[in-house]
Amino acid sequence: MAKSKTVNESEPVIIKKYANRRLYNTETSSYITLDLLSQMTREGREFTVVDAKSGEDITHNVLTQIIMEEEQRGTNMLPVNFLRQLISMYGDSMQSMVPQYLESSMDAFRKNQLQFQEAMNGAFGGGPLAEIAKRNMQMFEAATSALKGAGGIMPGVPGMTEKPASAQGAADTQKDDEIAVLKAQLAALNAKIDKLA
Repeated sequence: MAKSKTVNESEPVIIKKYANRRLYNTETSSYITLDLLSQMTREGREFTVVDAKSGEDITHNVLTQIIMEEEQRGTNMLPVNFLRQLISMYGDSMQSMVPQYLESSMDAFRKNQLQFQEAMNGAFGGGPLAEIAKRNMQMFEAATSALKGAGGIMPGVPGMTEKPASAQGAADTQKDDEIAVLKAQLAALNAKIDKLA
């Protein structure tokens, strides 16, 4: 039975391509399709495609074939002008620099994409909206406790029943403190809302 490998392992999977165009995954001992190779690429799984007869590395050709099939499905990512410019670079004196330039451009694009995703997650996960929701909950809890401290008597509701006179003086002081906190929170919330507007 083949052992499963993780994305971080350095050894690429060997894929053999036979004359009949069939692809054989040596890791899973099974025939696979270009679609599966495309999926492996998206998952970050390293693989090398070799010609089964000659042993020649044909990974570049197979990856190009995957791109061509994706483009034919209507998911065009390569604009016509880009393709024309790329073709015109073949045979040019700058041809040897193009692969490194494209690779570094794609790396920069990926980094920017990850930063954007992290920023979006931060904006909705722990950013201003989450902070506003948290403050709203604090204000609600403070209002509830202020109601309790202000003598809000509700028979049968825990904490909302009549208190002894000695506890009333402490409750009044606590109420004043809580009201001051509520006012400060409300002012801060209004300032944030003004900034957002």
